[in-house]
Amino acid sequence: MPSEPDRREFIKAGLAIGGTAALHGSLLSSSAAAQSDWAAEAFEQPFRQVHLDFHTSRFIEGVGNQFDADQFADTLVKAHVNSINCFGRCHHGFIYWDTKAFQERKHPHLSRPILNEQIEACHLRGIRVPIYFTVQWDYYTTRNHPEWLARNADGSVSGMPVEGTGFYQNLCVNTPYRDFLMEMVTDLFDTTPVDGLWPDIVKTLDCSCESCKKEMTDKGFDVGSQQDRMKFAAEMMKDFKQQMTQHIRSKSEKATVFYNAGHIGPDIRPFLDTYSHLEMESLPSGSWGYLHLPLTARFVRTLGKDYLGMTGKFHTSWGDFHSFKNQAALEFECFTMLSLGAKCCVGDQLHPNGQIDPVTYDLIGSVYERVEKKEPWCSKVKPITDIGVLTPEAFVEGRTPPPAMGVVRMLQEGRHLFNMVDSQSDWSGYKVMILPDVITVDDSLKQKLQQFLADGGSILATFESGLDPDKKFFALDALGVTKTGEGPREENGWAVRGRSFDRNQYAEYVVLSGDLGKGLPETEHVMYRSGLPVKAIGGATVLAECTKSYFDRQGDHFSSHRQTPSSGSTDGAAVVKQGHCIYFSHPLFTQYQTNAPKWCKVMFLNALKMLLPSAAIEVEGPSALTCTLNEQTAMSRQIVHLLHYVPERRGNDFDTIEDIVPLFDLAVSVRADRPITQARLVPEETVIDLRFENGRYHFVVPKVQGHQMIELC
Repeated sequence: MPSEPDRREFIKAGLAIGGTAALHGSLLSSSAAAQSDWAAEAFEQPFRQVHLDFHTSRFIEGVGNQFDADQFADTLVKAHVNSINCFGRCHHGFIYWDTKAFQERKHPHLSRPILNEQIEACHLRGIRVPIYFTVQWDYYTTRNHPEWLARNADGSVSGMPVEGTGFYQNLCVNTPYRDFLMEMVTDLFDTTPVDGLWPDIVKTLDCSCESCKKEMTDKGFDVGSQQDRMKFAAEMMKDFKQQMTQHIRSKSEKATVFYNAGHIGPDIRPFLDTYSHLEMESLPSGSWGYLHLPLTARFVRTLGKDYLGMTGKFHTSWGDFHSFKNQAALEFECFTMLSLGAKCCVGDQLHPNGQIDPVTYDLIGSVYERVEKKEPWCSKVKPITDIGVLTPEAFVEGRTPPPAMGVVRMLQEGRHLFNMVDSQSDWSGYKVMILPDVITVDDSLKQKLQQFLADGGSILATFESGLDPDKKFFALDALGVTKTGEGPREENGWAVRGRSFDRNQYAEYVVLSGDLGKGLPETEHVMYRSGLPVKAIGGATVLAECTKSYFDRQGDHFSSHRQTPSSGSTDGAAVVKQGHCIYFSHPLFTQYQTNAPKWCKVMFLNALKMLLPSAAIEVEGPSALTCTLNEQTAMSRQIVHLLHYVPERRGNDFDTIEDIVPLFDLAVSVRADRPITQARLVPEETVIDLRFENGRYHFVVPKVQGHQMIELC
């Protein structure tokens, strides 16, 4: 994953990659077809996994001296674990297998080859053991081979400064370090049974080390151009992953491979054939938050590979020893994975002495026992969706941009079924395409959007979505609007539209009425971020007008503590409808992610109802209730997932879940896209009443205690 300012250039460069010549002379293009065949194999991950960290300082003695292989594996069995990632090589740079070629890399106080013993004991009990293998963070290597460090454009070390406390300096795999990694993988396979390899910290870096600069120059890239550096970095990383995967394939045809970078977005497309499956690291309390997994999974599940979600048992994040997540939170995180079609993985960290913590596995087991019972209705599922959301990740900086988070939040609270998509996704089957806030339209995307409309689809766009890439004019005529200006500017000349200000200096107002304002009082509602000045054209209908304040809050022009109230005078369109398109001039999704004005959500959901009058599923309940609908084609059944857990901000740092609040007698209906003869609660296998009316099947779920599945067949 590139640093955030480089992300757009990396995505543009990466998506343009075809086959590239091997930078190290060992990319076998003749094996590309075979590798693609392997990558396309129908491999299904186990449902109940653990990721066991073991980053252990050289200053800790007695490493592994209390490890008991039978106790270790029996604890996993008791906790219903059927796969565990164990440590081969940690961020401190130490090896934990019975190495022959790298004795100097063994942890200086390791009392036994703990990895080999873990694998043997787990295999005897039918538990898979993929092996963790650090790549770009390695404290030992940075101290012994500083010439392998990645460098920023100014020559400084990429990542944490070398004198900092930690191992967060980045190594470059375009140096001889790559050959070193290949040799180490060979040693691992020569000495240890390998079910799979889990290379961690594999990021596409803007690197200006001597190796990269020389190769860029030789290949005609401009070393001084960040765009060129990122294009080269994407090609180089593609080559590294292909070479490493091919190397692993030469050792084992069945070993799984996943390269972790902490997030999966559109920039993974050029590398997909090097992965056996996909894993979504997403610890809600560890900076990812509770929206990251649903956002990511709704894109990952369109990529055609088996996938799993990864949370942690920690109260906060990785390395939080002797802490425990609330059971309700762990339930929600794992059951959310199931509802999104993912397998489950829970992160833990083994104590340096090697003794597994029984309390941790009592916690994990309490959840995995329930996961195991739910598995028959969660295997080989296909999501049913009405809506595609063009992901903002390829358009703005950040791996989870605010408009992406805001649209996911609104749609989940509205209990809509949707995927995150990009311009390369298959859009067939979606009834509505949403362009949240920042989706500019080039000629290629314009053509795809026009075809989507021609095929009967609808489009909902907000703010600058629909503009050309230079934001000079609307490239998508179907929206029925044209720009009338650039909007107000600060006293220093900077444009203010779409931006947040501490006292809402440039706020605007809208009056909502009719279907758009259903559920809201017919009065003015503030829009804290100013919109794009537009007017309707070509017979388009204005659903809501924008009204201005008496004046913007600048200099000696101010009134009260925050924004100036409405003057009542209209100034352009706020919401416009033309045909099967609805356009909002304000950044609704960014605003909702900032401070969640309910009126923004309500008018968005009302507009969506105009474009999607009969959603695939409708559920009556509070906004904290979420739902998904999956299909098991081979078994001719659909599975409804209802989840009601309420994350709360009980401390300053992150949300958590402690209590489960049950819901009773929830009315649910599904669109009659296929015949349904029975509805029953599962895994309880309790049949509930089902009736058909007005093209929909209706039933009532008597109780949701956190998570409830309903089988429709």
